[in-house]
Amino acid sequence: MRVVAGKAKGRRLKFPRGSSMRPSSGRVRSAIFSIFESAGADLGRVLDLYAGTGSFGIEALSRGAGWVDFVEQDPKHAAVIRSNLSATGTETRAKVYRQTVERALDSLEHSYGVIFMDPPYSDGGAGSVLDRLARSSITKPDALIVVEHSKHRPLGQRYGNLVLSKERRYGETVISIFQQEVSP
Repeated sequence: MRVVAGKAKGRRLKFPRGSSMRPSSGRVRSAIFSIFESAGADLGRVLDLYAGTGSFGIEALSRGAGWVDFVEQDPKHAAVIRSNLSATGTETRAKVYRQTVERALDSLEHSYGVIFMDPPYSDGGAGSVLDRLARSSITKPDALIVVEHSKHRPLGQRYGNLVLSKERRYGETVISIFQQEVSP
């Protein structure tokens, strides 16, 4: 797995040995960043939930994001993220939180223009996290919330004030993008 574009383009990213993790493919990451570009996404501060190898957040840093917070509860995966940050020269613009997503949502103090979620495909908790993000001050009013999930675990059209604005399918993978509802 490699960084697709930007300053760290082509750099290899490590993957935990023996892991059943399914990192975002380069094709999917490219498609997401194309959507961000056309939407004028605010990459000043990005949140990568269920970060795994950190491939999404590192891709954002490579493409000019100002700062990325990574949330990953598995200690081996958190160590891989730190190693990948170092290998891509992006460690000074990032922090890795080794904790659950639920705990991070209670403790993070910044607000984010882009929030990326890639929960395990077997995890059915994306909807409850979206509900929490809809009520949270960490979600900027114009934020894009991107959820990578299985086509077998569809998401709803709405979570609080977050509404589904785009959905793209790539084989088994679905990318759902949510934004806050615009009041008339």
